[in-house]
Amino acid sequence: MALMHTPEKDENFQAPDFTLKNINGKMMSLSNIRGENGTLIMFICNHCPYVQGITDRLASTMKALQDQGIGVAAIMSNDTAQYPADSFENMIIFAEENGFTFPYLIDETQEVAHAYGAVCTPDFFGFDADGHLQYRGRLDSSGKAPANENTVPELFNAMSTLAEGKPVPTEQTPSMGCSIKWK
Repeated sequence: MALMHTPEKDENFQAPDFTLKNINGKMMSLSNIRGENGTLIMFICNHCPYVQGITDRLASTMKALQDQGIGVAAIMSNDTAQYPADSFENMIIFAEENGFTFPYLIDETQEVAHAYGAVCTPDFFGFDADGHLQYRGRLDSSGKAPANENTVPELFNAMSTLAEGKPVPTEQTPSMGCSIKWK
C-alpha cells in the first residue's frame, strides 16, 4: 500500500467533464452533479484505511455541503480485478452502510482519475460555480483518526466559504491516503 499526498491546487485547473455509471445503474455527467454554488468531486474507494477512517463524518459533511448548494459526487477508480473489495457490487454496499446522499460512480477505464490528476484515496477537488479548482486538500485536521472537539473541518469550511461567494483560503493541507490502484 503506497502512501500518497495530493499536490497543491492548480488555480488554472478546470473540472473535466465525464460520464460514469452511478451505483443506481444510471449514467451521470459532471453537468448532472454541478451545484449552484460549486461542485465537489472526490476519489475514494471501499477498502482504503484512510477512506474507512473518515466514513463516520464523510456522509454528514457531504450532506451539509449539498444543503448549501454544493454538488457532490464520489468516484471509485481502482482496478477492481486486483482489488475486488472495490467492486461495483461492494460500492453499492459501502454507500448504503455509510449513508451516502451523493452519487458514487465507477471509473472502470480510469480515464477520469487521469483527467483530474487524482493520486490517492481520498482525494478531494472543490470547484467554484464556474468549474475552477478552489480546494485540493483533506477532509479535516483529524485525517484518518477519529474526529474530536479540536478537529478543524477544513473541506467543509472551504466549500462553505465558496458557497457564500467568498475566496477560499489559499493555505490548504494536502489529503493523504492510499495510492490509486492503476491497471
